[in-house]
Amino acid sequence: MSGAGTPQKPLPVADPVTRPFWESVKRGAMELQRCNACGEFIFYPRGICPHCLSDDLSWQPARGTGAVHAFTIVHRHPNPAFGGDIPYVVALIELDEGVRMLSNLIGVAADPAAVTVGMPVEVVYEAVTDEVTLPKWRPRAG
Repeated sequence: MSGAGTPQKPLPVADPVTRPFWESVKRGAMELQRCNACGEFIFYPRGICPHCLSDDLSWQPARGTGAVHAFTIVHRHPNPAFGGDIPYVVALIELDEGVRMLSNLIGVAADPAAVTVGMPVEVVYEAVTDEVTLPKWRPRAG
């Protein structure tokens, strides 16, 4: 809660493994881990490649585009901090790099029922505090 008693949304806390991801998002240029041994992109950040078990990982720029793989429209949330956002869309985004990321799909509040699996999306960066920026997604034009 804030000093005024307003409930706050939970925010991610970076650790040594995830810090490069959160720093890249804060810069507005999302990077993903990539295994230097097998070439696969990885998300969520971790210390070992889940494909080949190598620890030879690096950070590579992401295109920032993908498609909705699955989604749900939230009409009720038990945390009052989310009350002003309802209805909102939580989507599993399949990035062009092949990884999937769970996030909000924004820019669809007027008609969340128009969201479809396969809808092309692009990343947008929402600075929620001075320290935390979140990657969110919106429908791509065209």
